[in-house]
Amino acid sequence: MRVFVAGASGAIGTRLVPQLVERGHEVIGTSRSPSNVERVRALGAQAMTLDLLDPRAVREAVLAAEPDAIVHQATALADVKFSRSLDRSFGPTNRLRIEGTDALLAAAREAGVGRFVAQSFASMRYAREGGMVKTEEAPLDEAPVSGTHASVAAMRYLDETVAAAGGIALRYGLFYGASNDGLIEPVQKRQFPIVGDGGGFASFIHLDDAVAATVLALERGRNGIYNVVDDDPAPVREWLPVLASALGAGPPRRVPRWLARLVAGSAAVMMGTDSRGAANAKARAELGWTPRFASWRQGFAAVYAPPVRAEEGEWAGRTGVPLS
Repeated sequence: MRVFVAGASGAIGTRLVPQLVERGHEVIGTSRSPSNVERVRALGAQAMTLDLLDPRAVREAVLAAEPDAIVHQATALADVKFSRSLDRSFGPTNRLRIEGTDALLAAAREAGVGRFVAQSFASMRYAREGGMVKTEEAPLDEAPVSGTHASVAAMRYLDETVAAAGGIALRYGLFYGASNDGLIEPVQKRQFPIVGDGGGFASFIHLDDAVAATVLALERGRNGIYNVVDDDPAPVREWLPVLASALGAGPPRRVPRWLARLVAGSAAVMMGTDSRGAANAKARAELGWTPRFASWRQGFAAVYAPPVRAEEGEWAGRTGVPLS
């Protein structure tokens, strides 16, 4: 297939492009920043600069590329500074999830593109009632907490619009596996506490596992929504101490809800105490996908553990490369 990847220079895109090329697909990759075009080209794709918020430019790019499929992985989350208001932090990404999605879908219809896959998100989405782990069919939260309304609405818009157009929305878990993972610094500095009882659930996914699921969704997925998460949704009180230990950090602090709400806002309290996790049974069954890291427990250790030290002249256990 000729695959048009919007956001090819991002965390998923830079891993997705080589996988598609390796599987015999011809890739056209876009980046908003001209400085990243050469990086995308080096991954094996035809590369171009494209602003997804410019519908005319999107139309011209898609019609010129004549792709068989479009993969929408564009966000504006690189180096974002998170604040008490997720809506403020996610503002540019929310526009890409609404306006960018509309522009790509309109171009796809005009160009007769048969496959469309888009990046969505699983965390903080599901209704905070009933069981702690939700399937794709579970109701979404109809009363999002303060500071998240626009972000929740943008994700819902993407899901519903892409599915209605015959495409696939992938609700990814929390990403890990990159050198600049957003959790690393606050956890190392003990700035990411356990709030209240730490009962809020999260679902994680290693970036490489997310890419593997994306490739399979592109090649064989059915119209609709898939949770792309590992097998082990877990509460903050379980996963955060494990991550801190893997990073060599001190144990996370504990703070009461009222203090967390005062310092970090309502969204932080909700995610720490009441958020639901996601189940991956549909992606496993329909895509034939098996995550390499079935649990963040093994994934954190593999990704964040410090290198094994070796005496001079011996083999380094992690890398398999002689030190002398």
